[in-house]
Amino acid sequence: MVKVLLWGSLRSAADGRTEVEVDARNFRQLLDGLKAAYPGLAPQIERGVSMSLNGVIYREAWFTEIPPDAEVVLMPYMTGG
Repeated sequence: MVKVLLWGSLRSAADGRTEVEVDARNFRQLLDGLKAAYPGLAPQIERGVSMSLNGVIYREAWFTEIPPDAEVVLMPYMTGG
């Protein structure tokens, strides 16, 4: 199981939870698992989200492996430079 910290407005879409757990080995499985377990997150995930894995932000890196005990943060899509 992967512990996922939810950031900002995503918390309200997951019943106010700040942290959830999902069975996943990569980002695609993580997003699919989150949509299934917390349907309120599905619209935001479909619009786009960013994920931080041990402090590195990823976007559309579907098959990035999630190592055991990794810190994973899901946040609304981030833009800018």
